[in-house]
Amino acid sequence: MSILLFILFGLIVGFLARAIMPGKQSMGFIATALLGIAGSFLGGFVANAIDHQPILHLRSAGIIGSVIGALCVLALVTWAGRRRGAFA
Repeated sequence: MSILLFILFGLIVGFLARAIMPGKQSMGFIATALLGIAGSFLGGFVANAIDHQPILHLRSAGIIGSVIGALCVLALVTWAGRRRGAFA
């Protein structure tokens, strides 16, 4: 049951990040959920670095940290997609 809640949380965070980020992101539900999950991991990693906790000590970043992490991941994916498209 907890994995389903984690996926649902990732989907919500992904939708929030896509709503905040300007421009059009053509992603499906699975890619949006993966974006939110990756953002949650990135937000937790940064929170551990700020609090001087061990990096491998996994914890939740919270909704704000997860959205900020998802925005960073989305910006990186958008930048990489534009860069790849320029050479194709």
